[in-house]
Amino acid sequence: MNLEPTSILIVSDDATFAQQVKGCWQNEVYQPVFTLLGSDLCRDLDLDTFAIAVIGAVKDSNLVSTVEALASAEKPILLVHEPIVEGESFLCCHPQVLTLAQGEGWQDTLFMIAREVLRRQQALARLRQIEDTNATLSRQAALGNYMLEMRHSINNALTSILGNAELMLLDTRALPPGSRMQIETVRSMAVRIHEILARFSSIDKEFSALERPSEIESEMAASEAGTVH
Repeated sequence: MNLEPTSILIVSDDATFAQQVKGCWQNEVYQPVFTLLGSDLCRDLDLDTFAIAVIGAVKDSNLVSTVEALASAEKPILLVHEPIVEGESFLCCHPQVLTLAQGEGWQDTLFMIAREVLRRQQALARLRQIEDTNATLSRQAALGNYMLEMRHSINNALTSILGNAELMLLDTRALPPGSRMQIETVRSMAVRIHEILARFSSIDKEFSALERPSEIESEMAASEAGTVH
């Protein structure tokens, strides 16, 4: 599975560290967009511009403030550090921060962790999109079912409206001046609504006809499976 293009923020005061991080993706087909900032500048950063942050080789005096500034975005943060980090206890307040000791082979470990974190983010984003789509389809299905259930009642009401409108138009002497056009409009709109409901019923029958072969195939498959056993 290849990663889709995404944005990785590198916060470092050492350009060499940034090049090492970027080099981890040199063999990937889909490479992230990297943004490099010094630890003095990340406090004013728009936190919506990155998917994951990598912090490493920053000034000791800026480490805590840098982590706290980025942690407010509630996005994954990978902190690459020397074996001992001053004030490391503050990290307990930021569970989204993953620490990685800058020992031998740390670039490969960073790459694997970052890739899996990004994959998880993308999977969650797809899941949310599917859930939103399902919610929309459920609302539309509920509305469609309601229309199917109410179509006979609506048609009965339309029949009454059309019948009374026709009777009123037949007795022209009982109509006040100017009322005939209004009654004709009522009749025309009732006819139009009736046509819409008729089309709605026709679509329902078409869907039912399409579902029927599938149901028959499923029953046949179940019957064959039972015969085999």
